Amino acid sequence: MKLKIKDMDVETGGPLVAVMHVDDAKMLDFHHGDRVRLTYKDRKAVSILNLAESKRSVPIGSIGCYEEVLRKLGAKGGQKVGIALEEKPASVQYIKKKLNGGTLTYKEFYQIVSDISQNKLNDIELTYFVSACHTNVMTLRETIDLTKAMIATGDVLKLKKKPVIDKHCVGGVAGNRTTMIIVPILAAAGLTVPKTSSRSITSPAGTADTVEVLTKVSFNVDRMKKIVNKIGACMVWGGSINLAPADDRIIRVEHPLSIDSRSQLLASIIAKKASVSATHVLVDIPVGRGAKIETMDKARDLKRQFEVIGRSVGISIKVIITDGSQPIGNGLGPALEARDVMWILRNDEKGPRDLRKKSVMMAGLILEMAGKARKGQGKEKALDLLESGKAYKKMQEIIRAQGGKVKRPEDLPIAKFAQDVFAAKSGRITHIDNTYISKIARAAGAPRDSTAGVYLYLHKNDLVKKGEILFTIYSNSRQRLDFAREQTRLNVGFEIK
Repeated sequence: MKLKIKDMDVETGGPLVAVMHVDDAKMLDFHHGDRVRLTYKDRKAVSILNLAESKRSVPIGSIGCYEEVLRKLGAKGGQKVGIALEEKPASVQYIKKKLNGGTLTYKEFYQIVSDISQNKLNDIELTYFVSACHTNVMTLRETIDLTKAMIATGDVLKLKKKPVIDKHCVGGVAGNRTTMIIVPILAAAGLTVPKTSSRSITSPAGTADTVEVLTKVSFNVDRMKKIVNKIGACMVWGGSINLAPADDRIIRVEHPLSIDSRSQLLASIIAKKASVSATHVLVDIPVGRGAKIETMDKARDLKRQFEVIGRSVGISIKVIITDGSQPIGNGLGPALEARDVMWILRNDEKGPRDLRKKSVMMAGLILEMAGKARKGQGKEKALDLLESGKAYKKMQEIIRAQGGKVKRPEDLPIAKFAQDVFAAKSGRITHIDNTYISKIARAAGAPRDSTAGVYLYLHKNDLVKKGEILFTIYSNSRQRLDFAREQTRLNVGFEIK
């Protein structure tokens, strides 16, 4: 049967979706959620079927196609396509197996991950996979197999110059923009650092959001490779590159319920590192009250699993456990965090000392791992690369190579409306809640508005007087600023005793 294409002029953001009028569906005995194979010339697109009751939405004799389907077919509105029922992919049976408490093999994981990468699974099936792995915890062998499947189903950035360095933080700490300081330090030492980073999901900014204040971050693998070969490093958004692509769809499903499956976290991180051909990786696990990992026992267990899985795919991994009990740095929000980073790289006294100290420590460890410094001397070498201006010079090269212009930190745009938040009493700051401070910054508009956020003046263990400024909220919207201020009336995020 041939149907005329109706261009729905809508993107799903992933899955291939087609829409048919219910009368056509009844005639063909098709049902909502069925898979249908659309063919145009020598191309095909297997799509999830939705049904429309309105002839205005999709006329009888037509098939509504979302943009992803049209791109796959190379077709446009008004042209005719063939349609036939398609069987469910084998991966659906493997997902059922995991739901029933079974153990999956590499071959089964590969099929599931391949189908996720190619958008062959609908959101319901993908959600069941995530739920199955969260409820029926994967064995270490399964986690290794999932990692290898994620690597095998995406592109791999192949680089000749070794060693190839990467680093990762498991998250949960506001600010903590160490990557943007570590990468130029390491590249200035002659190391190869093809850094891919994520955008924010629940924090005021992800590394990619913050780098984007300074330069472009969306590149394909070929362009990324050219940048790295030219200057030794890059800092790009992982979502724009086909490296371990199943990971991004899994994260989107996990986010609404804040599901954070340990095995999928491990597989996701290590697959991304392997996909850039990393030989040495430093992993940061912040631990403490309010962090993603709150106890040392959980941190040590995660550390052990990182090391085992890393070895299984040929990566030398060093894991450090750091203080995650409060935000790192002063700015929370893309532009405010970018300003902190640039102040540090320029050796400006306005740069936050805690972020500088942690970044130098981590860069030093990597220099030792990569053979660029003797054991115990890496920190000194990292500090020299920073204080000599070599790291800042390398950062300038990265910004320009990725299409940006170098600006003074003071010239980075910050939101026009501001509201100070004051201490309600005198005492010592005993805790700063990462989650709540992040909530205030996001209420102000970060990270979508890159100029919005929160700027901290004080940190844990500082003494404070009643009426002293704790932090300033920045927003480009008076309404959002009022909303963020309301959040502070419920909880300011600081404990003072």
